[in-house]
Amino acid sequence: MPLVLAATPLGDSRDASPRLVSALADADVIAAEDTRRLRALAAALNVTPAGRVVSFYEDVETARLPRLMDALRTGETVLLVTDAGMPSVSDPGYRLVAACVAEDLPVTCLPGPSAVTTALAVSGLPSDRFCFEGFVPRKPGEKARWFAELAGQPRTVVFFESPHRLAATLAEAAEALGDRRAAVCRELTKTYEEVRRGTLAELADWASDGVRGEITVVLAGARPRAVSVADLVGEVSSRVAAGERLKSVAAEVAAATGVSSKELYNAVIEARRAG
Repeated sequence: MPLVLAATPLGDSRDASPRLVSALADADVIAAEDTRRLRALAAALNVTPAGRVVSFYEDVETARLPRLMDALRTGETVLLVTDAGMPSVSDPGYRLVAACVAEDLPVTCLPGPSAVTTALAVSGLPSDRFCFEGFVPRKPGEKARWFAELAGQPRTVVFFESPHRLAATLAEAAEALGDRRAAVCRELTKTYEEVRRGTLAELADWASDGVRGEITVVLAGARPRAVSVADLVGEVSSRVAAGERLKSVAAEVAAATGVSSKELYNAVIEARRAG
């Protein structure tokens, strides 16, 4: 039988899927990040776990692996749940999944809530391309390097931060990255859910009064490097010489760089005449 990764509600138990309810009732072993939270969730869902419940949090993850792997090898179903959201996404689970993959043991997933995609969806920032950065590094040197990597990142960035460090992180981000747009999502799906949108500096000022709850931050990607039409004529001309249509190439390059498609098209024509 497989290892089953199951997403759990971020805060509202009504977000639990029927498949999660069935899995809680039927699994031979339930590995839970916090066994107390698991039992509270089970009670809210009116389900009684029949299998063994074991703790599986960061500090004991490695130590628990051998017994869980033994259970899987003997055909037992192991259900892995974390406090909220999807296991292995900045939560315990990756090591167990990797161990199963190494032994070709089956792994499946019961999809459901995720703070990452929920925050991205409500942020109002571009969601067609994004990256997830987990928790912000705590050590100053590591955090500085982290900001340096984000400086040129064109995709929308999603990350987690603790409430008591949020204001400082947002202020440092504003200094390192400029006044980009961002959204701070607090207590998603819970009674006091709040989404604050603004520039990094505005959000840092708001957070300076103190913030509580689970925090997910969505940060706008870096703006494309400023270029002129003249900078792009050579690139377009080379692609046209290779067989592409001028109008199509000009439109594509213009969209990617923010210049006028018409001006770029005309500039290439002028370069041809001058040459």
